[in-house]
Parts: sequence; structure tokens; C-alpha cells
Amino acid sequence: MQLIRKKRDGGVLSDEEIRAFIAGITNDSIPDYQTAAMLMAIFWRGLSDAELATWADAMTRSGDVMDLSAITRAKVDKHSTGGVGDKISIPLAPAVAACGVAVPMVSGRGLGHTGGTLDKLESIPGFRVDLSGERFAQLVDELGVCLIGQTERLAPADKRLYALRDVTGTVESLPLIASSIMSKKLAEGIDGLVIDCKVGRGAFMKTIENARALCALMRAIGTRAGKRITCVLTDMDTPIGRTIGNALEIRESIEVLRGGGPVDTRELTQVLGGEMLVLGGVAKDADEGRAKIEKALADGSALEVFRKVVAAQGGDPRVCDSPGSVLPKAKARTEVTLPPGRITAIDSELLGMAGVVLGAGRRTKEDTIDPSAGLVVDAYLGEVIEPGAAPQIWIHHSFAPGDGKLAEARAMIERSFVIDPNAAATPVRTSRILEVIR
Repeated sequence: MQLIRKKRDGGVLSDEEIRAFIAGITNDSIPDYQTAAMLMAIFWRGLSDAELATWADAMTRSGDVMDLSAITRAKVDKHSTGGVGDKISIPLAPAVAACGVAVPMVSGRGLGHTGGTLDKLESIPGFRVDLSGERFAQLVDELGVCLIGQTERLAPADKRLYALRDVTGTVESLPLIASSIMSKKLAEGIDGLVIDCKVGRGAFMKTIENARALCALMRAIGTRAGKRITCVLTDMDTPIGRTIGNALEIRESIEVLRGGGPVDTRELTQVLGGEMLVLGGVAKDADEGRAKIEKALADGSALEVFRKVVAAQGGDPRVCDSPGSVLPKAKARTEVTLPPGRITAIDSELLGMAGVVLGAGRRTKEDTIDPSAGLVVDAYLGEVIEPGAAPQIWIHHSFAPGDGKLAEARAMIERSFVIDPNAAATPVRTSRILEVIR
């Protein structure tokens, strides 16, 4: 109680006080109501740089810290703050591994309008993300990459805090977001980290100023821990690529691994991968790194790494050659044709929530995912929809034609597009990259 008062009144917590508090959260000696009170005090009063570094370090050390020192290659991971259609980890990780940098990737599940890498991977029949720490390290060493979920012993304090933040109105606290992300990543035993910080309508960070502030905190935590951190601010005003939904996004990821796929999905894979290669010491600068990633996608080496990963983690490797014959298919497909005019805005968050209604995402952690559900979107910002044009959106679902959820999702999709029949052509951003902070 004394520590809560101290932070509530603007005091600075000592290292010993912070570590004792995090230890109490981990061993259940501090009840949830006191933890919730501390979270609210931090929400209002913040944490100093020194407090934040200690808070994040205590969370990192609340459980096991993976020892990957036996792996001789540099170990670099990527973290995304979450977006709509964000399947980038799936082509990115094997491409980076194909270029000589190990990627020990611990990912999360989707919640709300943002999708989760684990859910996408599990749409591949048999694919397991619940591997032991020993098997994880073995595959990172042998294949250069492994993709799993957070284990029970990886930053367990974060699990308690994350659940309480969600129900106490403290999710938006930048110090709490930064320490949550970095504690899990630092527990992976990595040498460096590239952070894809999404900005815009479909992101948690709505403004570039907030994104920069969050990145500054994460970089400060990483620097104090002796890790190399690069932040890439990317545009999330519109969905990434053409697909929203788990199996659909796997198909698009494989297109990228074959050297194709939508331009923006390829760009993000190449840019983020290039920065990872720089941190891993196999590229002298971002341009060289990007060129190496582009080559790995074009020559099939990235796809071959992914094939081995799928097989090693229990999945059907035929997905790399014939995804349509392996991945689950929706029972029905409904077409949507937008009204004539120029698309002047797209609400990607609303599109993401339409995917949740269809079963492609979760409102709560207990919700069940339909891996086949989602959207294929062939409508882009600035594009003109001509009268009588073919459908622009295909809804993949398992509902009967008159189902209320299908009608609800369709209405959300139609509201997601702002279309002006009289709008003149205006310049449209051709790159998703807003800023790189090294």
C-alpha cells in the first residue's frame, strides 16, 4: 500500500521497491486490487527512465530468460504493434533466416481488430506453436527460425499485468505498453530487435507523435539491456495487402515467399527484413539488407526455409506448393460491390472488426477462431469504382445467407469505405514506411 501511495503522489520508486512489487505479482502475494491500483497510479504519474528500465527488467526476469548463446548466428526478432491484414512475420522470418540471421520469434494471438501470427500459423493443418523451450532453441539453431507462443515461464508477470490492464482502463499507458512488449522480447535471448510500430486508423497508435513516444521508451529499455533496437513507423490507415483472415493471410504470405504478392506486403517484408540484417551484421546498410531479402524471396531460398519450419513444427509442408489444397476453406463466399466513385478513405479498424464478426478474430481471449473466415479486398485508396464494375470484396464465411452476423459484417464493410463520386484525383501514399528510427 505504501508503494501505491508513493507512486500516486508522484514519487519515484527505487529499484528494490519495483523488483519486490513485480515479484509479489508473480508469486501471487500481491492481490489483484492492489496491482490494479498501482497500474492506475502509473497511468497518471508515469515512470521515469530509470524506473521504466527496472520495471521492464524485473518483468523480463520474473520467469525464464532463454539462453541461446550456443547459437553462433546473430539472433534478431521483429515485433509489430498490431494491424489489420498484418501477416508480415510469416514471410519475413524465413527470409531473414535464409540470409544468415537467426530469428527466435515468440508471437501472440489476435485480439480485437488486430490479427495474431499464431492464429494464422495454426490455420495450417497440424502446425504447433506450443513447443518446449528446448525444442525452440534446437530449431532456431538448425533452421535459423522457429515461431512459437509465449510459454508459461516467459515473462509471467506480464500475463498478470496484461489481463489487469485490459479491465482497468490502463491499456493506453505508454510505459506499460513499452515494458509489456520489451519484457517478452528480452526474455527470448535476442541480440537485436526491429519494431514495426503501426500508425493510423487501424493501429493502437493513432498519431505519429504517440508512435515516436512509444518507440523512444522501447529503445531506452532495449539500450539499457544492451540490445540493438530499430523502430520502423509504418502506415496503418488502410489494410495491409489484399487479405484479412487467417488461412487467407497464409495464402498471401506464400505468394510473397514465392516472390510475388501485393506490393505493400512485399515492401514491408523487405524493409523490416533489411533492418534485421543490419542489426544481425550481415548487411552494411538498409539498402543492402533489403536487396538480400528481395533476392531470398525471388530465388526460393526463403520459401524453402518456411517449408522446413512448417514440417518441423508439425504442419503440412504441401501448403508451400498448393495452399488451396491444404488450408481450410470457408463454406460460403459473398460478394460486395461498392458504389461508383473515388475511394477517399478506408477505415481499416472497422474492416478488422468485420473480420471479427465473421469469426476471423476474437472479441475476448476465450472466443473461438474460424481459420477459413475473412475478407479478400480488391479496392484501394484513391481508386475509382466504375458503374457496373465487378465486385471488389469477397466475404469468406460459414453463415447461412440470412444470418444476422453476415448482414452485420457486410454493413461494417460497406461503412469502411468513404466514396465520393465527385472527388478529383489526389496523390496517394505509395509507401507504407513513414519513418525509421535507428
